Amino acid sequence: QVQLVESGGGSAQPGGSLRLSCVGQGYTLDRYAIGWFRQAPGKERDGVACISTLNDNDNQVYSDSVKGRFTISFDKLQNTVHLQMNSLKPEDTGVYYCGARKLDYSGRYFHMNPADFASWGRGTQVTVSS
Repeated sequence: QVQLVESGGGSAQPGGSLRLSCVGQGYTLDRYAIGWFRQAPGKERDGVACISTLNDNDNQVYSDSVKGRFTISFDKLQNTVHLQMNSLKPEDTGVYYCGARKLDYSGRYFHMNPADFASWGRGTQVTVSS
């Protein structure tokens, strides 16, 4: 299974920005769906954004809560998926995990179901408060 490592978490004020990164170690990520998931204390892990690294230009999915504020992207040279988070809100607080799912023959994936993802990083904490 692909090994994933997240980085870039930290603290920010409401309205601020953070950029998370998810790098594949020892594996190329060019045929995976990579998703960012958020888990707040006492809550389930929810999908935030997802991208197909094979069709990264037109296969990006966002949850309604982050649409227009977060942007997911794939840097093939760095083998890294980034999550740019702007206009942060306190409700964005949580541990952010990236997950990987091998793409099927279609090369696309449009769901953010955590059960569909076989590989996970250890997570990075994001705290938004004033």
